[in-house]
Amino acid sequence: MIVVTGAAGFIASCLVTRLNAANFNDIVVVDNFTTERKLANLKGKRLREYVDRNEFFEWLDKNHEQVEFIFHLGARTDTAEKSREILDLLNLEYSKKVWQACCQYQLPLVYASSAATYGSGTLGYADDDALLPLLRPLNPYGESKNDFDNWAVAQVEKPFFWAGLKFFNVYGPNEYHKGRMASVIFHAYEQIRRTGSMELFRSHNPDFADGEQKRDFVYVKDVCEVCYFLMHHRKNSGIYNLGSGEARTFLDLALNTFAALNLTADIHFKDTPEDIRDTYQYFTQAEMQKLRGIGYDQPFTRLEDGIRDYVQNYLVSGVYL
Repeated sequence: MIVVTGAAGFIASCLVTRLNAANFNDIVVVDNFTTERKLANLKGKRLREYVDRNEFFEWLDKNHEQVEFIFHLGARTDTAEKSREILDLLNLEYSKKVWQACCQYQLPLVYASSAATYGSGTLGYADDDALLPLLRPLNPYGESKNDFDNWAVAQVEKPFFWAGLKFFNVYGPNEYHKGRMASVIFHAYEQIRRTGSMELFRSHNPDFADGEQKRDFVYVKDVCEVCYFLMHHRKNSGIYNLGSGEARTFLDLALNTFAALNLTADIHFKDTPEDIRDTYQYFTQAEMQKLRGIGYDQPFTRLEDGIRDYVQNYLVSGVYL
């Protein structure tokens, strides 16, 4: 039995599909299932049981002997969330309880961290434990993720295998419900479909021209492959970056979205919203040597190929993965 928390969300629901494809069908999905717009992400998947996130630990106490692996991907993922109380409850304290349960019942664990922990990137993007206490995230969401990473590595008692994955800019199917927090590719497609043009954020940093802001965009299918690899690997515990390893500009992203739709590019710029302007990351690029060093040798999808697949095989027809 495999447990996936946050299972109705974007990345976790795609992971369930990957597990089903490998004939892992004894899957327990954990989430807040009252959010109707997310439930379509699980439609048609082969599952054992739905467990409300508030009842999960009681369920685990009764069923831990049947559990083989836990993917803890549930979190409050809104980077504009300002309430530390909400973020501490869902991203820090809940994750601590998952960790402690995995220690108690000797269960292997993969959990979701975030590249938001790196803040402005002044210390680089190395997934080095020694850097964790020095990182200064730019928003409360990133702080909550970094707080848990620091707590985890400081623990004397750890699961026999655990991995924290610092997700960079993940994009791909099953993010229809995410609204403002959906990937730029999703928003690009929606804008182009409605208006025939695309707006990008203007740069408010003199070191970057408009549209030349760079991010490490990673396709959700690649994220699922790494999770699948770690489920079988079960050694070399630690915190790992999970990006493509290549920073690409937002202009690259927009141009490739137009190309996937066989349309001539029409791109304009608008001011970055003031509520995120001071915490905006202008460059991210995952250092991937650590994950490669433990044996993960699969290639990461090029942005051009990922956008083409996402747009043509999912977004155009509203298909889920």
